[in-house]
Amino acid sequence: MAQMGNLRRTHMCGNLRKEDIGKEVTLMGWVAKERNLGSLIFMDLRDTTGISQIVVRDTLGEEIFNNAKEIRSEYVLAVKGIVSERESKNPRMATGDIEIEVNELVILDTAQTPPIYVKDDDNVAESLRLKYRFLDLRKESLQNNLKLRAKVCKVIRDFYTENNFIEIETPYLNKPTPEGARDYLVPSRVNPGNFYALPQSPQIMKQLLMISGMDRYFQIVKCFRDEDLRANRQPEFTQVDLEMSFVDVEDVIDVNERMLKKLFKEIKGIDIELPIKRMKYDDAMEKYGSDKPDLRFGFEIKDITDCVKNVEFDLFKNAILSGGSVRAISIGEYSKEYTRKKIDKLIDSIKDFGAKNLFWIKITNGEITSSISKFLNEEIISEIKSKTDSKNDDLILILADKNDIVLNSLGALRCVIAKEMNLLNPNEYNLCWIVDFPLFEYDDDEKRFVSKHHPFTHPKDEDIQYLESNPEKVYAKAYDIVINGDELGGGSIRINNSELQNKMFKALGLTKEETEVKFGFLLEALKYGTPPHGGLAFGLDRLIMLLAGTNNIKDVIAFPKTQSASDLLTDAPSMVSEVQLEELNLKIGK
Repeated sequence: MAQMGNLRRTHMCGNLRKEDIGKEVTLMGWVAKERNLGSLIFMDLRDTTGISQIVVRDTLGEEIFNNAKEIRSEYVLAVKGIVSERESKNPRMATGDIEIEVNELVILDTAQTPPIYVKDDDNVAESLRLKYRFLDLRKESLQNNLKLRAKVCKVIRDFYTENNFIEIETPYLNKPTPEGARDYLVPSRVNPGNFYALPQSPQIMKQLLMISGMDRYFQIVKCFRDEDLRANRQPEFTQVDLEMSFVDVEDVIDVNERMLKKLFKEIKGIDIELPIKRMKYDDAMEKYGSDKPDLRFGFEIKDITDCVKNVEFDLFKNAILSGGSVRAISIGEYSKEYTRKKIDKLIDSIKDFGAKNLFWIKITNGEITSSISKFLNEEIISEIKSKTDSKNDDLILILADKNDIVLNSLGALRCVIAKEMNLLNPNEYNLCWIVDFPLFEYDDDEKRFVSKHHPFTHPKDEDIQYLESNPEKVYAKAYDIVINGDELGGGSIRINNSELQNKMFKALGLTKEETEVKFGFLLEALKYGTPPHGGLAFGLDRLIMLLAGTNNIKDVIAFPKTQSASDLLTDAPSMVSEVQLEELNLKIGK
């Protein structure tokens, strides 16, 4: 194929307008579409800014015209010509008023017929899109998402820099610390039998930076977790990570609220009202069954245990006697959409949370029907209606079980109904801080308490006394920022002395030997004067996903992995040679 020669691009395809008519321009890009009308050949030339229509006439000469007749979709061209006004305008295109009358055309490269269409509504299987990601990324929507990502990163970087944060890179090759998600391990050739771990976050390193006196740190950083994937999770992901010295909860929240305000204003043109509302973890769980509640709609969970405590219904009685509860949500005006058959289907949506039964009371023009009507008299139903703020046309959905099953199930159920009723406005952004998390949660598999966030989180000052005697009573100086039912970021104030940190490890069931092996370097650092410090990390991919209005994180990452953590484009992960394994002193078991 020909080279560019003396041709150099003067304009981008998507930037030409009526005011450019009469100009001589040189464009370069890919052919999105071609149409041969005999004496005229029309082509849509595409680059990262958009499309311009080019026109090749047979009056240009036989050689150029014959070359043009051979051009197909995704050929790479350089064209020179005059910007002219289109006879047949296209209002759907930004460049729909103009076209380029070509006087010079060079085919820079040919292309085979693509295995996927390079258009947004291609309806191609995701596996095929990921295998041919280099073609998929030619689509306007994905290119716009990556441009948005770059713009967001610039806004974030500018804000923190203006607020005296120093951008510092932390290492990718770290010490394995198996607390939390699984590490990706990297064998060391020069230290046989030893392994690095790729960072799940820069948590310890940024704390060490505060101990070193750096005062305010941030970075936009890759992190890695070897865990099961879902729509908003990848094995490698990007965090906006930051840490501050001489701060408490209010200080960290304040600076990050201001960052979010700036970000939403510059990216979406939305003024976020400050301060952002806050909700205690316990209240979020009680009202919404989730520590990341979607507040764009109601359907609050109500505890009706007292209303039904004397009802002769075994499932209610057994739940209450075992320390559980009976709770309900009321869906009000949307009740008319739910037939008996549709109600029965709702149980399928919450089975993953352990729910086995879903009971209901339906009110239609004041008339009451129920799946458990024989157990409920008029007085009890009246109490339930009052407790759930139900009206004359309403549907009350009821669950009875252990508290965690009831809350998690109803929390999921309210979201399912909201989605079915089209209540999830993608242009509405409801922000909320969740605060006052429990410091610990009990792991039934390990038969011990584990960190709700991580083992370096500072307990609330008034709860330190319970660390060793009653850990379930201890709350944390922790905070998550939630937007539309998704956790966009989380952080905490950190423990800043070795004595308290050791107490924390002891409460987690770690021996002195274990803590020394895993975290000895941090404990040593804490002995030499550590300022009160805390920070936060935003999930950049999730944030971009939200701002882009997509529901899949793969849409905002250039080269994402599949649900099985594989890269279909490069065929990674893959086997390595025996020679490489020998160099690393490794053997693959069978």
